[in-house]
Amino acid sequence: MPRWMRGAALASLAFALLVLGAALRPLVLPESHTAAPVLSAVEIGFVQDMTAHHQQALIMAQRLDRAVDPAVLRLTQQLDDTQRLEIGTMLGWLRLANASPLPARPMAWMHTDEALPHQHSAPVAQSDGKKSSDSVMPGMATMAELDALAAARGRDAEILFLQLMFRHHQGGILMAQAADNLLPSGPVKETARSMIHAQGQEAGLMGVLLAQRGAAPLP
Repeated sequence: MPRWMRGAALASLAFALLVLGAALRPLVLPESHTAAPVLSAVEIGFVQDMTAHHQQALIMAQRLDRAVDPAVLRLTQQLDDTQRLEIGTMLGWLRLANASPLPARPMAWMHTDEALPHQHSAPVAQSDGKKSSDSVMPGMATMAELDALAAARGRDAEILFLQLMFRHHQGGILMAQAADNLLPSGPVKETARSMIHAQGQEAGLMGVLLAQRGAAPLP
């Protein structure tokens, strides 16, 4: 066989071995690279807990007497619209992260007691009114308070709703502030900051409405 033909044959064989080696490499040496998670553990925990927190706000809006002052009803509708939109966004994130909408250990993402000062809290109530866990969450109403809101009428309903929702917003702000402190960047952090601003404004309006009715926020 001429020398040039032997050289071409050897080159072809070397190329074939190179291709075969590349094809077999994942089987012999599995790739160690893994895709970056869509959400961090802190982001997932915050989103799960804030979704449950928002769901109770919807329960309170549903239980408010429809015959109350139009100003309170407008605020209630605003709260309902905003929190439903945020719930939809947060559930979408959890689906992308292949995470459950319910936390296995509510508030575990906080890690330390210093991240969230002690506040009034109660077992989380879901849309069916049942407890989802025995873990506490800041600002949540008790089942007895929710039942009292459903039974209240007129001015009493206005005051109780504003008191419960004011406290609820204060708890939500604390959670959002903790997430803002713990997260370096990203859409979850930006949403937490947006919640701090929006709920702060709404809490301010609720404080004014309570003062107009000669009532004060709950301790």
